[in-house]
Amino acid sequence: MCYENDAVPPVPDIPEFAVRTSREPLRSADGTPVPTFRAHPAERKGSAVLLLPDNLGLREFYEQLAVGLAQRGHPAIAIDYYARSAPDAPLTRKLAELRRDTLFDDFDAAIAALGGNVVSLGFCLGGRFAFQTAAARFGLSGAIGFYGAVQPIRDAPGPTQLAPTFTAPILGIFGGADEGIPPELVAGFDQALTVAGVAHEIVTYPGAPHGFFDASVDGFAEESADAWRRVERFLDDHAEGL
Repeated sequence: MCYENDAVPPVPDIPEFAVRTSREPLRSADGTPVPTFRAHPAERKGSAVLLLPDNLGLREFYEQLAVGLAQRGHPAIAIDYYARSAPDAPLTRKLAELRRDTLFDDFDAAIAALGGNVVSLGFCLGGRFAFQTAAARFGLSGAIGFYGAVQPIRDAPGPTQLAPTFTAPILGIFGGADEGIPPELVAGFDQALTVAGVAHEIVTYPGAPHGFFDASVDGFAEESADAWRRVERFLDDHAEGL
């Protein structure tokens, strides 16, 4: 788990910019309606954003973040991963029921709905997914992952192993005190991207824990502000695609 229910994205509000929101579901390739939260700016000014939540799925943190992105001209769709699971199923079962093919079909549906240049932005489990969407099949302009696990999990290759398949530029943001993704794994991911010739920037904030990008967490306002500036710059730099 990455964010508690009281988590708040450390993104300054810009209330003077009009944003239209909706919860219109996506229709995936198998016909499944996929829950979403959509935020649309009055005027698009850059890349659209596919917003990929942590393992608890679509919640208020990501809805607020989608609005913050739209206030800056970036249409955003945050999706929920668990459309095919019973709503009251325990998280362990929901995670076990995820299937790569249908999940990637859901991503494809969101990317098509956004249109134009699209950048993925994910956190925790969504950060891992965001790195994976750098693969050529998704056709993205870039991928941003916050503390996404880069190592293999249950024999499934991680982003480090998949680096040769990536074509989109990557921004990876990590906490130096994240026990689940220690510095040597981050360094290995960085090296794999370099060897694969993938344009990338890897940023690690010393002493920052997993999930530090949260206004409700004390002590990491400076790191969060710097990370957000890097996100904004990445979205601007890749607004025109590859």
